[in-house]
Amino acid sequence: MKIPQGKAKRGSQKWLQHVINRNSAIFSRAILGHCPELDGAELEWLSPLQKDDYAEYQDNDFLDVLGLGKHAPKLREFWPSRGPVWDGLGRTTDGSGYFLIEAKANVPEIISDCGAKSSASVEKIEAALRRTQKWLKADSRLDWTKGFYQYANRLAHLYFLNEIVGARAYLINLYFVHDTTHIPTESEAWEAALTLQKKLMGLEKEQLRGKVIDFPLHISKVEQ
Repeated sequence: MKIPQGKAKRGSQKWLQHVINRNSAIFSRAILGHCPELDGAELEWLSPLQKDDYAEYQDNDFLDVLGLGKHAPKLREFWPSRGPVWDGLGRTTDGSGYFLIEAKANVPEIISDCGAKSSASVEKIEAALRRTQKWLKADSRLDWTKGFYQYANRLAHLYFLNEIVGARAYLINLYFVHDTTHIPTESEAWEAALTLQKKLMGLEKEQLRGKVIDFPLHISKVEQ
């Protein structure tokens, strides 16, 4: 599904649109700095783009945007429809790396529970999360459908791309610092909240290394 968003006026959506459409070169260099294995690669951002009405993508369409549309049947086996709507998508021009962006501007945004209703969907989600926990060497006894479900389902799709599709993919968690348009959140608050989040999910930084990039970004660096 393609979901046009229009120009956002506040929050993480506003700042991400600003980063991708006005500061993409600087952002790309910073992200590639976290990926030494992609040395020499060039990064292109595919959403949210101004020329595309700042659209965000979901399900098969997010694969199409990344150029991985042929793997849509595998995604349907792995995850029910109406999966994550991606804040941003990118890839290297040579296809050596793929990037999924989840943007947040305040701590309450990291809290969520699974809202799936049908038993078939719940079973498929729980199976995918267990596979992801095993991949990350996290405690499979922890219930990832509650508390930080949105983060969990993003990790599951990261697992899908890397292990099922066979693409080198990264999840960028972009945390905006001092968002003056909504709830200003400072670096110290982000650090404390994210440390607790990982602890409650049974995750350590080492388990996420090379897969997940936590990227705090002060709005003063993107609002010009």
